[in-house]
Amino acid sequence: MSQSNRLISPRAALEQVAAAIPQDCRGNLVVIGSLAAGYYFFGDNSSLQVRTKDADCLLSPRIRAIPAGIAVTERLFAADWTFHPTEEFPAPGTADTPDKNLPVARLQPPSSQDWFIELLTVPESPEDLGQHYIRLPTANGHFSLCSFGFLSLADYRPVTTEFGIGVARPEMMALANLLHHPTIGPQTMSGLIGGRRIKRSNKDLGRVLALALLAERKSEDSLMTWARLWADALQTRFPARWQELALQAGPGVRQLLKQDHEEDFDEALLTCAYGLLASRPPTPALLRAMGERLLADAIEPLEQLAQT
Repeated sequence: MSQSNRLISPRAALEQVAAAIPQDCRGNLVVIGSLAAGYYFFGDNSSLQVRTKDADCLLSPRIRAIPAGIAVTERLFAADWTFHPTEEFPAPGTADTPDKNLPVARLQPPSSQDWFIELLTVPESPEDLGQHYIRLPTANGHFSLCSFGFLSLADYRPVTTEFGIGVARPEMMALANLLHHPTIGPQTMSGLIGGRRIKRSNKDLGRVLALALLAERKSEDSLMTWARLWADALQTRFPARWQELALQAGPGVRQLLKQDHEEDFDEALLTCAYGLLASRPPTPALLRAMGERLLADAIEPLEQLAQT
């Protein structure tokens, strides 16, 4: 992500994606990330937009991911969508390209170069939390579908849109990010945000705070419902270890809010202003207060549920 990313209407982008997806595949597709959150919170308000370059589309269940991915990719190419090239992957792969060298399926719409969709899939099993790539062979080239971490939480009880495709619940996206970053790590984003090189953990934990703030703006005290939903999702997706995972949801945010992590918090604040909260950027005091409220209203109740 860079400063050149444009503000886009979540509703308009979702409508365009849905129109290009084969009807029999729409039930297998859940949009996650900024676009999903933007539609959920202010899809009915065209004056509120999000700054993003990609629409992450999760293909689920895993058993349907390959046929659905092939159908979606070929339909998009037929509708004049094009492969989104990068310096590392300037063109689609071929049957001779090793799996590890295949580009991710990233396609951009014919009417805009400001954003693109990226196809992902859910992990194969509850124990499969690493990053994996599976081959997606299409008539327009070979690609890879990526699965990693806690993506299986993102398609837990998704919200069906008026366009026939689903969007992930903000609570589930928040939980996935919390579990992915129990500590602030050194890894940085590949691109710049606001002209700065940002730690990935700060970006993702900042996203959690942005989701919490948007939820409170939409419905006061809404965070108080998150813990129960989180517990239900963890018990469904990770029945053998849900309590252990529940206790891993809070440390990352607690670390971010500590006074000796001021620089990390500042990075999280910047990503909010350049991302989900671009239309109404928060002050440092507001975002920090939101973090404290998230701990009190959602994370600590989840920890209590896990210990009972």
